[in-house]
Amino acid sequence: MTDRAQLRAGDSDRDRVAQILRLAVGDGRISTDELDDRLDRTYAALTCGQLDAIVADLPGLGEVGDPGGGLEVPDVLRLSTGWARSVKQVGHWVVPPRIEVECGWGTVRLNFMHATCPHREVSMDVRCDSLFADIWIVVPRGWWVRSDEVTTGRSGHVHNKPPTPPARDGVVLRMTGHLQSGDAWIRYRRPPGTNVTVRA
Repeated sequence: MTDRAQLRAGDSDRDRVAQILRLAVGDGRISTDELDDRLDRTYAALTCGQLDAIVADLPGLGEVGDPGGGLEVPDVLRLSTGWARSVKQVGHWVVPPRIEVECGWGTVRLNFMHATCPHREVSMDVRCDSLFADIWIVVPRGWWVRSDEVTTGRSGHVHNKPPTPPARDGVVLRMTGHLQSGDAWIRYRRPPGTNVTVRA
């Protein structure tokens, strides 16, 4: 029997560790410099054991190979590019009731296609201050992204054209905030074979 630590890591494993690290920054457990270093190690990791070692000093977050993972999802997920990098939230992750996005320079990518969303409505506050910044949001068809409450400056734009009406049981993603510059792009995709799980 193969030791779990020697199992080859997949993209979903790396994405989950990246999520744990970003949550740890929001909780003040690690610094943003540590985040950059650990993210580099995360995406270079080959085995589950290597990924486990990256988050071994973060209490109560479980093991990488554990689907539940003991992960306590906070009320708010904060994603910020600062002025010199891009961040993403993709793969298998649990959606909190509130998301805050600050894009100074670079790109923020949020992909909900493989996410588990236990909420009927999620609020997202977005801020963007640079012409060289973009926010990309990918949701399943049937979700309703309400972006009418987002204000824009002269160079800020929101691109949101749902291809189908919202589903009766679809999640409402309510966007607020201000785009002084830069663009927010909302894309609707057909759910893959593994659909987004929405708990009643």
